[in-house]
Amino acid sequence: MDAPDTRELRYFVAVAEELHFGRAAERLGMAQPPLSRAIQRLERRLGVTLLVRNRRGVALTGAGEVLLHEGRAALDATAAAARRTRRAAGADRPGAGRPRLVLAVKAAAVHEMLRKLLDAYAAEPGAVEVEVLPCGLCEQEELLRDGRADAALMHAPFNSLAGFDSEPLMTEGQIAILPAGHPLAARASLTLAEVTDIPGLPPARWPRHGTYAPGPGPEIRDQTQLAHLIALGRTMAVFPDSARAWLWPAHTAVPLSDAPQVTTHIAWPAHSHSLPLATLIATATRLCPPAVRREAEPLANTHDR
Repeated sequence: MDAPDTRELRYFVAVAEELHFGRAAERLGMAQPPLSRAIQRLERRLGVTLLVRNRRGVALTGAGEVLLHEGRAALDATAAAARRTRRAAGADRPGAGRPRLVLAVKAAAVHEMLRKLLDAYAAEPGAVEVEVLPCGLCEQEELLRDGRADAALMHAPFNSLAGFDSEPLMTEGQIAILPAGHPLAARASLTLAEVTDIPGLPPARWPRHGTYAPGPGPEIRDQTQLAHLIALGRTMAVFPDSARAWLWPAHTAVPLSDAPQVTTHIAWPAHSHSLPLATLIATATRLCPPAVRREAEPLANTHDR
């Protein structure tokens, strides 16, 4: 049995997502008859029925559901491989011509550690340019999976390390970031329950997978917007303790006594053979005290690696 090629997978995924041959053909920029024939050839080659066609439209069979899931993953992996390959050769930006690495990081976290890592890596023989890509809540996973990033600083237990290789770098507590004039800002510590429902100060909401969770808090798109709204007394946020580095005089950080510890990992695709990436990872682990890695190891083992 011949495996489907990327063109066939792209055709099938379009039909499976649209559940309509006409709309899928329009999306693909082709006529409907050749698309129908391509799907029929794919079914014959695989020896399975992928789609049920009737007067009401198109429906996926059980086998079709499997191929939709696997096909999306295969197309994403192919696109990621192409992005990383072009970036490694410096071919992804007009006129650049130099290889580089993209490191995805959560905005407002681990500033000091990131600065030390970038400085130490730049001094390594054969170091390449590192582009730091700030992102929102849990976006590092998507950027790493689809090839827009080569490595990411991830924060367990909030980010999933499933499918990645990773090394723990630091462990820290969490803080509530409040307007400096708020009554709770004078407290020596707070609990998670106390900051979950502060009258007039709802927690900020970050997008995840392109959508915002329901709630009264403002929808936040970037760190600067968040900083302004906290200073104006419109919202609050919970961050790892290292976020103190970006606080304004109009902010106050209060430790959370019962919040879980946050462990920052450097994560990368499990199949990577990039020498510049290997050097970046080695530099990061060299900067990390061994005791931190030993402490974080039980947490790392809770994820598929």
